[in-house]
Amino acid sequence: MSEEIVGHGTWYDMMAKKVIEREQSLKRDMSRVRTEMGLGASGFPHIGSLGDASRSYAVTLALKTLDCNSELVAFCDDKDGLRKVPAGLPPEMAQSLEKYLGYSVSTIPDPFGCHESYGKHMSSLLLEALDRCGIEYKYYSANEVYKKGLLLNEIRTLLTNAKQVGEIIKQEVGQETYSEVLPFFAVCEKCGHLYTTRAYKFDPKTDKVTYKCEGLEIRGKLIAGCGHEGEVDIKSGEGKLTWKSEFAARWKALDIRFEAYGKDIADSVRINDRICREVLQYEPPNHAKYEMFLDKGGKKISKSAGNVFTPQVWFNYGSPQSLLLLMLKRFVGTRSLDVSDIPSYMNELDGLEDIYFGKKQVGEKEAARLRGIYQYCYVMKPPAKPSIHVPYNLMAFLVKLAPKECLNTYLEEKLQSYGYLQKDQKIDDELQKRIEYAQNWTRDFEEIKETNVELSVTERKAISELILKLQTENDPDAIQNAIFNSAKDNGLKPGAFFRVLYSVLMGAPQGPRLGPYVLAMGKGNVIAALERVLGKG
Repeated sequence: MSEEIVGHGTWYDMMAKKVIEREQSLKRDMSRVRTEMGLGASGFPHIGSLGDASRSYAVTLALKTLDCNSELVAFCDDKDGLRKVPAGLPPEMAQSLEKYLGYSVSTIPDPFGCHESYGKHMSSLLLEALDRCGIEYKYYSANEVYKKGLLLNEIRTLLTNAKQVGEIIKQEVGQETYSEVLPFFAVCEKCGHLYTTRAYKFDPKTDKVTYKCEGLEIRGKLIAGCGHEGEVDIKSGEGKLTWKSEFAARWKALDIRFEAYGKDIADSVRINDRICREVLQYEPPNHAKYEMFLDKGGKKISKSAGNVFTPQVWFNYGSPQSLLLLMLKRFVGTRSLDVSDIPSYMNELDGLEDIYFGKKQVGEKEAARLRGIYQYCYVMKPPAKPSIHVPYNLMAFLVKLAPKECLNTYLEEKLQSYGYLQKDQKIDDELQKRIEYAQNWTRDFEEIKETNVELSVTERKAISELILKLQTENDPDAIQNAIFNSAKDNGLKPGAFFRVLYSVLMGAPQGPRLGPYVLAMGKGNVIAALERVLGKG
């Protein structure tokens, strides 16, 4: 008897089932089960910033599949202070932001001049990416949340029980700061700084916090306080909870039941779980921890580190669905990533589509999971029929060779001759998008991305010999012959060897003549791709 498949057979469906079972055991209201993602506003959103949203939204969709009303809350941290000028800004713009270190990002003017604040500009970039991916959410601005008093009851409880909060933080991470000060940053009424203030006293009768603007060292740089001592009413919105308590407050106030998080904030989540449970008397949401994306040098992709790879960059060369595939195909483990990976995710999405529409067969359980992932990539609105699949590298090659004045006519003729289009079949809207991605790719990059192929010992030897021959050959016919001879010299059937090379270089078993292809895509790029596939053996 086969194992029962939950929902669409994916990790997200299993997590949704777990959330439902836990909520039922807690006897909480099941009329609406909310998931949450945090939205940064202090710098350019990178690829990983989309991880919270896509994974939590997939759980939201899975909850709906299991007949549970659910919605995703996008909570924007636009009340946070600016700790560092982000990398990637023009020098004069970066310089203009230096004087705003320590100020709330919602009070800093937009250096680009198109939004009401710096925080609004940065958060809008991620919201735009969510919209393009079809992710639906209920948006909360922390700046507005504090002004409207949506966290007021939670703030009162946390400040009244500040000693208990400080003790939890000390026990969990050894930090003693909050044994002496309140977990609250007031906006200094004199200088406007947020992070330079230290809150010492809370009066529950007046709702006022007493603070002093003392200054703060951020990343080795001292931001001087103005020395002002004053009071702030927590109802005014002129202050905010620290991260080590704010998560807990919003989980309770907004009734959050699930939130995914990156391992870099694991300590904060653990602290907030305890504060939520022990101080606010609310069982914290179900969590799932994921790991960070790394660049090819092994560094975490980060807006502060300067190696920012934004969703907008991805959309130049690949579809929103391929970006969601990156996020959803695997939950655990660290992955290295850069722009050169986009073609392989586009090709992989085509493979999932073949399984979804029954054009490719795999085992029952695996088929259910892969069909499920495909549907989540389309946020449960998959196309009614399969699209025309042209391997990314092949499309890039054709676009590179095509005369600009008759691009589509040339492409139609070539794709018809290779069997990707029927005779007289025209390029449709979906294929047109792929052409535009390939145009952007060939305009901006030379590199091609090889496909990982299992090679026999003989095939590896033939490819090694071919690499040596390619070093000296610059004629398309000579390259074609070199491929033929590398196969023959190693006892391989030339047709089979050509198919191996097509699979490695294009992700398809056939394509254009390889001699002209090698030169058009750059001989050095092709050699590098072949060397990489040998190195993976």
